[in-house]
This record gives sequence, structure tokens and C-alpha cells, in this order.
Amino acid sequence: MVIEKKKAALQNFESHFRISPKSEIPPLLPSSPASTPAAAMANKLVSEMGLPPHLAHLLAARRLTTAKDVLSLPEVELMALLDASILTARAAVSHVSEFACPPCQTALTLLEERVRLGGGGRLATTLCGLDEALGGGIPLGKLTEVVGPSGIGKTQLCLKLALLATLPECYGGLNGRVVYIDTESKFSPRRMIEIGQKSFPQVFRQEGLAQKMAGRILVMRPTSLSDFTKSLEQMKVTLLQNDVKLLIVDSVAALTSSENERGTTGFTQHPLRWALSFLKSIAEFARIPVVVTNQVRSQSNDDGYHYWFEVKKMGDGDGAERLESHLVAALGIQWAHAVTIRLVLESHSGQRFIKVAKSPMSPAVAFPFIVESSGITLLSDEGTDVSGPEITSIRCQGQNVLGLTI
Repeated sequence: MVIEKKKAALQNFESHFRISPKSEIPPLLPSSPASTPAAAMANKLVSEMGLPPHLAHLLAARRLTTAKDVLSLPEVELMALLDASILTARAAVSHVSEFACPPCQTALTLLEERVRLGGGGRLATTLCGLDEALGGGIPLGKLTEVVGPSGIGKTQLCLKLALLATLPECYGGLNGRVVYIDTESKFSPRRMIEIGQKSFPQVFRQEGLAQKMAGRILVMRPTSLSDFTKSLEQMKVTLLQNDVKLLIVDSVAALTSSENERGTTGFTQHPLRWALSFLKSIAEFARIPVVVTNQVRSQSNDDGYHYWFEVKKMGDGDGAERLESHLVAALGIQWAHAVTIRLVLESHSGQRFIKVAKSPMSPAVAFPFIVESSGITLLSDEGTDVSGPEITSIRCQGQNVLGLTI
């Protein structure tokens, strides 16, 4: 009888996850008025902006009442809607942008805001050593990359972060909604439930609260890079109209890999650059953390780039060739420069490590971890300083940056 009740509870919880195929974005559940700075800017009333009378009357006549109404339209569409010249449309956008955009801030005001928010606005990972190194957790308004080989724990970390973002603030969460873009169909409701039950038993024992959290997680599964870019085009409105507190993409590299397999390599770079720029703008404009996972591949001077799991194991006689190969992040230098935080998950010497390889608020440091039923757990909150080539190296299965066994 007890087992049957548990199964029923599990099925009830799983039914609350909303999974959207490809690029379709169903409307999220009605929410209370958003409290984020982005929502406040988007909902500023045009009538209160002190615009020139002719512009104010023109926008009001076309029922463009908020900043979002005006700024979400391309110039050509706005020109057609206003039945005006392109110069008038641009003037409207310029005036509304001036009033809707946040004012410039000094270093002092930024510091005061960080103190007021208790760490500058972050999503705590509950991994104490990592949170301390990151100044409180994953920063809001920034792009954070989690890179590592397959099976190392990237998705496990993403599932935990998604749960944390939906948790009530009294439990250390953000009490918001999550958009989870699952390109490899690795999102598992059952695994998320297990992580939640083991990590937050006090929450999952409360009737209805776990189901409410599940209903806040929207899972999207684009099957191609074009589907992914279409999803992003619709994303801004979704974020503005709903209290979304976290965006996860797991992973972009998988989409580019599938495009290459279909022989469309020549068309990949431009959409990828656009997606990268758009993800950064979403993070900054909506002031939410955007977390993106990235795969690794082997780089060789002779045979070009391959995903690490596609590279054949070389014999002892090929030592010279092994020295020319090393593991690198799949999306390259341009992507690496765009992210604010890079967390490398790697394994060597029989142990897994999570390494802060890039961060403006922390030196490079690594923490040993294991993956348990409760998700990723640090074995020690005392990180090990990393220096030199070790900062950018990505080790896997006893192989370091130069391919040497350690």
C-alpha cells in the first residue's frame, strides 16, 4: 500500500513537468507581476515618459502603451503600424529606449547594490566551496558555461540548479520559473525528483509544494540549430511576461554536432554567433543567470577536430602523435571569450573535479566531487589552487591536456 502511494505521488509529480517538442513555446502559467528589473523596464508606460506630443498621441492611437510594445517590434513593422516614415519609427524607438533603459551607475552604487542584495544577486549552488569561490553562486545577468566530457556530471548540475531556481526564497531558492532547453533529451523528471527528495526533504514532504515547483519548469527540445534559434526568437517575450529566473541550455554543442553530421557545416557559424549574442542579451536584459553546457573534443595538428569520444585510442608506438592531441571545449575561442564564468568538470587520478577555470571574482581553483542520489556533492570545501596550463586543461579518463597519462 505504501509503495502504491509512492508510485502515485511520483506520477503526479512527473505529470506537472511541461515538455515542449522542438521550438514550440506554450504559454506559461499566469504569474504574479514580475519583480525583475527587466520586467519593470518593459512595463514602463509610454504615457508617463514625457514623449513629444505628436509621438505620444501616435503611439496611444495604435495602442502601444508600454516600452515592451514599442521595442519588441522591428523598425519596418513599427513603421507600418504607425503608418509613418522610418525616421518617425526610429524616433519613437530612440525616445522610448532612453526612458526604458536603466541609468548609468558608478562603481560605488554597484557596490552598494551588491551589499544590499547580499552577494550581488546570485543563484546559490548549495556547494559551499564553489559558492564561496563564485562570490555567492551563479551570477545573475551573466552567461555561465559548464564544460566537460560526456557522463562527467554536467546535466546533474543543471538539474540541481533548475530545482534551486524554483525553490521558495525561504529555502535559498529564487522562487521563479525555469526554461530548460534540452537538446540531447537528457532531462529526467525521475532523476530531478530523486535529487529533490534527497536534497530538500522538508520541501518534498509538504503537500502540493513539489508539484508547484514542477509546474514552474518548462522543458523545450529543439532538434536542430534552426529550431533552437527559433526558440530563442520567441524567448524574450516569454521571459518578459513571466517570472523566469533561470535559463538552461544543455547543450548547444550537440546541435552544432548534428548540423555537421548532416553536412551543413558552412551554415553553422553564423546561427551559432547569433545564438551566443542573443543568450548574452537575454542574461543582461532579464537579469537572470543563463547556464549553457558544452562538450569537449580532441584537437590534433594533423587530423583537425573531433569529439573526444570519436577519437580512436592510439597504441604505445604512437606516442609522438599523442603528444599533439589534447582536449578542448567544443565551441572554440569565440564562445570561451563570451562566457563570464567557465566551470570545467574533469576527471583524473581516479577522482572527479569541478574547476573554476574562468571567473572575474575568483582565481582558478578546483574541488573534488562525487555524484550521489542528491546530485553533485563536494568532497571538500577547501579548493586546490590551479595555475599555469592546468587552468585551461581538460582532463578525462587519466588523460591530461597533452594526452599524457597521469
